[in-house]
Amino acid sequence: MSRNNRRGRGQRQRRPQRHKDVLHTRGGHRANDFRCAFCRLDVSLDAPGTAHRNHCPNCLASLHVDRRIPGDRDADCRGLMEALGMSVRRDGEWMIIHQCASCGELSANRIAGDDNPLALVRLALRPLADPQRASRALLTLWPGHGTP
Repeated sequence: MSRNNRRGRGQRQRRPQRHKDVLHTRGGHRANDFRCAFCRLDVSLDAPGTAHRNHCPNCLASLHVDRRIPGDRDADCRGLMEALGMSVRRDGEWMIIHQCASCGELSANRIAGDDNPLALVRLALRPLADPQRASRALLTLWPGHGTP
């Protein structure tokens, strides 16, 4: 007699397990979102102000998934990208500077309209707290210069 079908004194029959419609594969429940590898927030791929969501709006962390073109998802690394600082384009658009923890590659990514404003301000003020780190990042981004 199976354990689930036994009914004795003080025992009750187990109720059947509920159907779960959550599919964790492409085309399933998470086809239009991803889970942040750093803070574990479920993040929608739809981002106001940008065509390709490439970072978590809560903690601003990213994954190294794009190779050359935003949205190409062609990088082999897949390492965690830490938000190092901010940059501003000539037209006034803010960019987040990320560095891959695995391969060290730097990238600039547009902010999205739903990014956490407090996290953005903290990131923008980071060079004031640690000028050495900011200067190393800027020298690395400067064409023709390496790390000092």
